[in-house]
Amino acid sequence: MSSRSKKAVPEASQAMEQFKYEVANEIGVPLKQGYNGDLTSAQNGYVGGYMVKKMIEKAESDMAGKSGSKF
Repeated sequence: MSSRSKKAVPEASQAMEQFKYEVANEIGVPLKQGYNGDLTSAQNGYVGGYMVKKMIEKAESDMAGKSGSKF
C-alpha cells in the first residue's frame, strides 16, 4: 500500500466518504456508490478540489475562533 492511500486518521474514513458524496451532490456531479468509471477526470477533480476548499475554509474559520459549520 502506498503512503498516498494511508489516512492520517483512519477513524475518519467513513466521515470523509460521506463528505465526498455530499460535495458531489452539492456541485452536481452524479457520484454514486460503486463503479464511477463513467465520470470524467474533470468531474472527479472538481469533487476533490471542492472538498479541499471546504476543509480549508473550515480550518480558517476554526482558527479565527468562529464556530464553523460541519464540512
